[in-house]
Amino acid sequence: MEMNTSVSGTCNLLEKTKKSIEEISYWTWSDLLVALKHCQDLQPIATFSGVLEKCLDSLVGRLAITSEASPCASTSSPDSSGFRLSCDSRSTESLKNSFSRATWWFEDLSVLSPDLIGMLIELMVSRKYNHVMISRFLFHYQKSKFCTASSDEKCKVLEIVIDMLYTLDPISISCKNLFGILRVVLSLKIGKSCRNKLESMIGSQMDQATLDNLLIPSPYGSTYLYDVNLVLRFLKAFRHGGGWQLSPMRMKKVASLIDLYIAEVAPDPCLKSSKFLALLVALPDSARDSWDELYHAMDIYLEVHAGLSEEEKMKICCALNYEKLSTEACMHLSQNARFPSKSTVQALISQQLKLKNLLQGTNNTKLYTDSPLNFNDIQGKAKKDEATKQVVLYSGRLDISAENEKLRAHLQRMQWRVVELEKVCKKMQTQMAKIMKSKVSSHSAARSLPRLCS
Repeated sequence: MEMNTSVSGTCNLLEKTKKSIEEISYWTWSDLLVALKHCQDLQPIATFSGVLEKCLDSLVGRLAITSEASPCASTSSPDSSGFRLSCDSRSTESLKNSFSRATWWFEDLSVLSPDLIGMLIELMVSRKYNHVMISRFLFHYQKSKFCTASSDEKCKVLEIVIDMLYTLDPISISCKNLFGILRVVLSLKIGKSCRNKLESMIGSQMDQATLDNLLIPSPYGSTYLYDVNLVLRFLKAFRHGGGWQLSPMRMKKVASLIDLYIAEVAPDPCLKSSKFLALLVALPDSARDSWDELYHAMDIYLEVHAGLSEEEKMKICCALNYEKLSTEACMHLSQNARFPSKSTVQALISQQLKLKNLLQGTNNTKLYTDSPLNFNDIQGKAKKDEATKQVVLYSGRLDISAENEKLRAHLQRMQWRVVELEKVCKKMQTQMAKIMKSKVSSHSAARSLPRLCS
């Protein structure tokens, strides 16, 4: 506007503006908000003159002061409601008030434009402001803006919110709220880069997800029921984004969740075998202690997709870990006509190896008669051999095809060997009982001898 000294004389607007900005620390909160609203309308000029930067700097400084005064801001978890309910009503009321004091600025700043919010969050992150509170504000901002926004405005808000969330510590972001944003994103057309960031954030927290979170309908035009591709991308992000934080406990938790998901999608008649197989092998074998749940899901899938070729069935069965199947599951598989014959043989071979290992362990057991604890050990071994005998007897009753006759004969020979070992163990128990009884009698006689002498 060229309002310099040569034009305006003593009533120089530029000088007055500079002086007012220098005194920004004395402005009220309302003055700051009014200034920021004006900066939205004149953002290029405000940015060039440095007014916008100084307003944002002063705003963040005041928020930092109030955050330090409210301990609730740093101790709340992202998925909590901000406070934990207490039996003491006064304590609960105090926590509510603390949470209200920590979030008092949410509504005031929700009137700012998405671009201005982006600049504000970047400044807050650089000033080490609490990430939990930042993430909560961003979710609040998204919801408040959606009330009156058009479709294009919603896309703009979502892109800013997702970009800013991506700069925060993942543990400070609520997984539940991320899935809430995802369901909104699926109905809007946002940039691919922004969507990838959202999927990456969700994937890194897959151990916090629930089955309902994953049951997302497939995109319009798809024949299958649920969006399996999306879940596969989540799992890829989980495996590649976990880093050192990817502990065995987290991996097992995700594996349990995926087992439930596979069981849910298995009855879908339109689910391709390649997608079903991709779900089966998405996690490493070490993530599961038992494969029984996956076996039952595979059984359901093969029942629904009876038209699969033998080759397609074998590809699915190759993903099955027979060693981690229970005896009951192996017995069911060996009689299951829906599975290829090779899988039946593999299940029986797996049981054979388990029995062989048990028998080798029995042969290597040594008897120490000088320790009373060995009596309990022998009893434990006898129980294990009894269980082994039952497994072999069950497998002997299976209706196996002609190509498995040799395997059945071998199992029967092992059965007799287990019976013989059981007899030996019982004989050892009897001998051990006699030894223990004689020791007790000797000890009693030794104690009574001094009394007779006296």
